[in-house]
Amino acid sequence: MNDGWATPERHALRESAARFTEREILPHLAEWEDAGEVPRELHKRAAGIGLLGVGYPESIGGQGGTVVDASVVTEAIIEAGGSSGLIAALFTHGIALPHIVASGSSDLIDRYVRPTLAGETIGALAVSEPGGGSDVANLTTRAVRDGDTYEVTGNKTFITSGVRADFVATAVRTGDEGHGGISLLVVDKGTPGFTVTRPLRKMGWQCSDTAALAFDRCRVPAANLVGEHDGGFVAIMRQFVYERLNLAVHAYATAQRCLDLAVAYARERETFGRPLISRQVIRHKLVEMHRATTTARAYTRGIVERSVDPGDDSQQLRLTLDASIAKNNAVQACDFVVDEAVQIFGGAGYVRESEVERHYRDARILGIGGGTNEVLNDLAAKLLGFEEARAQ
Repeated sequence: MNDGWATPERHALRESAARFTEREILPHLAEWEDAGEVPRELHKRAAGIGLLGVGYPESIGGQGGTVVDASVVTEAIIEAGGSSGLIAALFTHGIALPHIVASGSSDLIDRYVRPTLAGETIGALAVSEPGGGSDVANLTTRAVRDGDTYEVTGNKTFITSGVRADFVATAVRTGDEGHGGISLLVVDKGTPGFTVTRPLRKMGWQCSDTAALAFDRCRVPAANLVGEHDGGFVAIMRQFVYERLNLAVHAYATAQRCLDLAVAYARERETFGRPLISRQVIRHKLVEMHRATTTARAYTRGIVERSVDPGDDSQQLRLTLDASIAKNNAVQACDFVVDEAVQIFGGAGYVRESEVERHYRDARILGIGGGTNEVLNDLAAKLLGFEEARAQ
């Protein structure tokens, strides 16, 4: 059977990403975890060897390829010893740029997309608000049109790369209440009234800076509007599909890395004069970890392949459903595998020097970011028609 994920080109891409991880990331990852961010120079180095722009057209400064190729890079970096948090920090443009690219604005692409894919600037996406979470339709950050500018007032939180970002694609309310009044504006760092109120300390993803942002009568050029006025909700929802699939890839790749580490440790560690892997209970654990990982990978990859050409509206709704299920399924597999990996390592898996300990902490955000497990299950229920019958 032809495996589209193992073509010669994708094999070479995987090898390139793995070598980059071993050379540029692993020697410094603990240091970046302590610092709470990755250096800007890493973006330039990733761009320099053709990794940063994978999945983006060459016509806008990318390296070409599709979401499958971008997923191959994610798999390779994590499975070579990188981390989910590292991916979130280095490839944060994966959520900051797609709306701008989809808008087709040559001006915005030239100002924001090209320099970001070249590793010269860093972008972020600001949707979540204090108390709002995944409820995009009810966000309260307000942008009022005033001539050639919008005046923005409000607050955002849990913003990935919000501390380092040179610009933030920001979801704002430009119209009436509900989903019909949402727009996207690009807000530049240094704009008067725009501040990073504080960096957020987290359980995991410690090398990925996360921030709370404030906008106090911040004046943004109207030329920074992404897409149509009041047309941002649909754009955000469509890109959520790809964010969820990306997090699913994080999850099964993390599971695979922890499985590999657990197998190697079980072969080396001796208990009562015998290798740990000689114990039936350990072998059975490893088999269950393998089962969870491979099934999550197979299901997610199938949905990723379909997302390359999402089709008409009905097919896009099906993709939304399947992406939600893929994410929750992969997250469940990852939660199980990282927990069992720490258990197999025992005390050695509980100390900060252990890689599985970092994966254990990093994995916890995967069931929260991009839509919580509960929100996605409820979305899936609606798309499947599993709703309470209403009285006639």
